[in-house]
Amino acid sequence: MQILRTPDDRFVDLPDFPYEPHYAEIAAVPGDATAGTLRVHYLDEGPRDAAPVLLMHGEPSWSFLYRHMIPVLVAAGHRVVVPDLVGFGRSDKPADTTDYTYARHVEWMQALLFDHLDLTGITFFGQDWGGLVGLRVLASQPDRYSRAVVGNTGLPEGDGKLSEAFLSWQKFSRESPVFPIGNIVNGGCASDLSPEVIAGYDAPFPDDTYKAGARIFPSLVPSLVDDPGAAENREAWKVLEQWTKPWLCAFGDKDAVTRGGEGPFKRRIPGAADQPHTTIVGGGHFLQEDKGAELAEVIAAFIESTPVADSGEGSD
Repeated sequence: MQILRTPDDRFVDLPDFPYEPHYAEIAAVPGDATAGTLRVHYLDEGPRDAAPVLLMHGEPSWSFLYRHMIPVLVAAGHRVVVPDLVGFGRSDKPADTTDYTYARHVEWMQALLFDHLDLTGITFFGQDWGGLVGLRVLASQPDRYSRAVVGNTGLPEGDGKLSEAFLSWQKFSRESPVFPIGNIVNGGCASDLSPEVIAGYDAPFPDDTYKAGARIFPSLVPSLVDDPGAAENREAWKVLEQWTKPWLCAFGDKDAVTRGGEGPFKRRIPGAADQPHTTIVGGGHFLQEDKGAELAEVIAAFIESTPVADSGEGSD
């Protein structure tokens, strides 16, 4: 496996991003010690003895996406952990698209969040692939979590019709000769990003050789029942369908890709019943950019309204 690492000077003086990097070494190929390791990056802000709020990004963004949410959550007294998925941000980037699978993304995050950080009492938030990966991780060890919030994401089982917007995006990611990460993020926002912020999303990718993970991600979404990941997602849904801990949906109202995606969560997860589900008005696909501080306030209020007497509680 050829592994690329973005030079540190690409991350100097990014707007509103003063956060110190943290790294963990994890197996490049889970279960194969001979394949070497990957350096995976994460942010870790706020008091270390507080229960963690885990914020997971998707495609093709990185922890920079959460820069306006971190201060709000830290000010509310929370520890905030924000990983960069492998292939994104300051995490290492395998150079071949075949190095990336849905299962590996799940295993890489399990290694970081459970084996390295040993997080418990987690409040989870995931958007886009942050949900597709993060919910699989959650379902693998639900006892580690106290509550969950999801926005503009899903957990597809391969038996539903994908939106035309998503199918177009999937085709573009595979076939476009140019893959402008920062402009792609800008196009997924309801607001217009500044040139400096667009450059912040481009920062992890000095050239196209670094973009294999970003290029292949849309094609890893299970669209048929026998696609890789579909069966595992169905097993994860079985766990979620027994989940009685608090569950909140906070979707943006201007995202064509995931519009209506909160429905299955509300219908199928017991813990979602009678919760104050929220529509983030003015939130595009990257609602963290459009309405980050507002979304963080929603999460903080949800935590405050759903106290956990013992963060080590068992799963339900």
